[in-house]
Amino acid sequence: LQFVESGGGLVQSGGSLRLSCVFSGNTMAHYAITWFRQAPGNEREGVSCISVDGTTAVTNAVKGRFTISRDNAKKAVYLQMNSLTPETSGVYSCADNTTCNAYHTGWNYDHWGPGTRVTVSS
Repeated sequence: LQFVESGGGLVQSGGSLRLSCVFSGNTMAHYAITWFRQAPGNEREGVSCISVDGTTAVTNAVKGRFTISRDNAKKAVYLQMNSLTPETSGVYSCADNTTCNAYHTGWNYDHWGPGTRVTVSS
């Protein structure tokens, strides 16, 4: 069981992308889902999380530009990314936890997907 991410690609600075993350199991309705990013040479970091009740959290660096949403019927979580900059490049992946409390660290997350690469050119 894992998430499968898609929607990445090459985009110019200022552009937009919408990432999708689909769960291969029966349901993800009982879990908080987080999008993580790992840039070359950097540790993986939490970008945005959506809890079971739809409450969201987003890291300050992308606040106002990135929006996370979920569709439990489709077993999918989305990340709408606007006003992209080269600093937001990296491999984006999904994983789940019971809450969003640890989304910055990635501790105790499960069902990691392989990720989708986002490259933002200047």
